[in-house]
Amino acid sequence: MDVLVPIDDSKPARKAVAHATESYPDAGIHLLHVINPNTSMYGDGAVYAYESLIDARREAADGLFEEATEIAADAGYDTDSLSTETIVGQPAREIVSVAKGGGYDLIVVGSHGREGASRVLLGSVAENVVRRAPVPVTVVR
Repeated sequence: MDVLVPIDDSKPARKAVAHATESYPDAGIHLLHVINPNTSMYGDGAVYAYESLIDARREAADGLFEEATEIAADAGYDTDSLSTETIVGQPAREIVSVAKGGGYDLIVVGSHGREGASRVLLGSVAENVVRRAPVPVTVVR
């Protein structure tokens, strides 16, 4: 079994890593971090600022992966079965795209559990993944 676990710097994402590693100890687990760039930068410095932003976020992703690896190890998961990937794009779209192309059996995603107006205004990556994913999705709160 292969499990895709999208992560960001949130408590629900950490819970998703813990759930996946505890529930599927024999699975290959792929941690995915999607960098959502700020596309509102204009002017001559925009390209440099964009590159700097992406580089900084890639470095931050390395820290997220280290923390997720510790969570997995604490759960007794063999961290040699963990793989990681960082990509740039719109999170829900990229998660679904990776799931379609990667042959995963399951996606485990964290959710903040927003409801009502905050969900409508902010959108929900987890909700969009659930609606569009080609495989079952477990949402962890």
